[in-house]
Amino acid sequence: MSFVSTRNISKVFGDPSKAVVALNNISLDIEKGEFLAIMGPSGSGKSTLLSILGALSPPTHGEVLFQGTSLYSLSADELADFRARYLGFVFQQLYLLPYLTAIQNVMLPLLVSKDYSLPWDMASNALQQVGLEDKVYRLPGELSTGEQARVAIARALVKAPPIILADEPTGNLDSKTGEDVVRLLKTANERGHTIILVTHNQNIAREAGRFIYLHDGKIVTGNE
Repeated sequence: MSFVSTRNISKVFGDPSKAVVALNNISLDIEKGEFLAIMGPSGSGKSTLLSILGALSPPTHGEVLFQGTSLYSLSADELADFRARYLGFVFQQLYLLPYLTAIQNVMLPLLVSKDYSLPWDMASNALQQVGLEDKVYRLPGELSTGEQARVAIARALVKAPPIILADEPTGNLDSKTGEDVVRLLKTANERGHTIILVTHNQNIAREAGRFIYLHDGKIVTGNE
């Protein structure tokens, strides 16, 4: 049994007369501890696939399995609990709150879930993992773009989730900073996190253990 699987999933937007097929019959197996890159041109379905894997958007057809459990058979509350316990997210836009310090931004997932008794210590440890132990009290505006990206990664790591989903995390960064971000994700992978990364950058995809390439909502190639 694979860690995460999709079985013939499709995603269709719009009414039948003007339907847009974002994903078309995708079947994919992801193993625990894997580093998978999802590539493809704009509009190929990369982010749609990631949102489905992230329990954010149900497929129109097909099934997503997590350790054998059908993800979208869960209730809305159970899905929210799944996201809180099992997933960490890194987005291209980062979404740091400008009026919160680095450590406060990292603590947010812990405070929202209310399941963790030492949020400050956990956030401090996450910032230490990304090399920002000396910037805990800085506001995002007082950090470089690369440091902001590190805060976003620390926020994804803070609960030690089994899976980290990263949607074009280097898209707004210069090449050097982007390499640093990928290095941090590889380190997280080496520590046991399963990484699923969306990127259009072939050099970044080569850093992953495996990649798939989407075109018009279908998997057309990969280093399976």
